[in-house]
Amino acid sequence: MRTAAQRPLARQFPTALGFELRNQARNHLAWMLLGVFIPAWYLFMALIVSHRPLHFKLFSSGVILHADGRELSLITAGMNSLTLIVGFAVFAAVRRGLPLDRRLVFAGYRQTILVAAKAAGMAIVAVGVAFYAAAVLLAYWRPTPAGWLAVLASFAVMAAEYGALGMLLGVLVRGDLEGFFLIIMGGLIDTFLQNPVGNPVANRPVVEYFPSFGPTQFANSVAFGGGTQWADLGLGIVWAAASLAVALVVFHRRTHVRTHTGAAGGATAGGEPRTFAAGGLGER
Repeated sequence: MRTAAQRPLARQFPTALGFELRNQARNHLAWMLLGVFIPAWYLFMALIVSHRPLHFKLFSSGVILHADGRELSLITAGMNSLTLIVGFAVFAAVRRGLPLDRRLVFAGYRQTILVAAKAAGMAIVAVGVAFYAAAVLLAYWRPTPAGWLAVLASFAVMAAEYGALGMLLGVLVRGDLEGFFLIIMGGLIDTFLQNPVGNPVANRPVVEYFPSFGPTQFANSVAFGGGTQWADLGLGIVWAAASLAVALVVFHRRTHVRTHTGAAGGATAGGEPRTFAAGGLGER
C-alpha cells in the first residue's frame, strides 16, 4: 500500500479540505451566532442610529459622499459581525485540527497542501457568511443593485481577511483566550475607526493602516455614489494573502517533523531513527 507521501498531491488536497470543512461544521456556536447575532446586530444599529444625513470625505479618492447615517452604520455593523463570526470560526477550527495536522504531516502530507486546504475552507465559509450577511441587510436597507453587490464583495473580502487572521492566530497563539481576545477587540476597534458616524477622524490617514479600510472604502464609495475603487477591494485581498503567508510559515514550524537519533549508535532499539513533530506529538 502506498503511503500518503507516495500518492499524487491532487489526492492530498481533497482529503485535507474534507477534514477542514468537517471541523468548520462542528462549530455549532459559530453557526448559532451567524443565525442570531447578525440580524440582532443590524436591528440594534437601526434602532440607535437615526436617518440624519452625513457628508464626509472618502479618504481613498477624496470624493465627498452624501450618505444616510443609519445606512452607513448598517454596513459597519455587517462588517463587524463578520470579523467576529468568521474570525472565531476559523480560529477555533484551526486550533481543534492542529493535532490531526501533525499526524497528517507524519503520514507524508505537505504543509503547503494543508494550509491551502485550510485557506480554501476558509474562503468557502467567508463567502457563505458574507452572502448571508448581505442578504439579511436587505431587511433593513435596500441599496441599488450595484451598491448591494459592492457591499457583498466587501463583506466577502472582509470575512476573508479575518478568516486568514483567525488562521494565523490559530497556529500562533498558545491559548484560546488570547486568540478570542485579539479577534474580538481587533474587529471592534478596526471597524469602529472606519465609521464616520461614531468616529470623527474616519477620513484621516490613520485609518488606512487597518484591515477593514479597503473593503469599507469600496462599499461606501459604490453604495453612496462615489464611484468604483477596485484598488480598495484589492487592498483587502492583499491583507488576507499576507496573513495566509505568515500562517504558512508558522504552521510549518508548528508541524515540522524532525528526526533524532539515540545517544548509543544513533538509533533506537529497532535500528530506526526516532521521529518527532514540533509542537509536542509523541515518538513514532
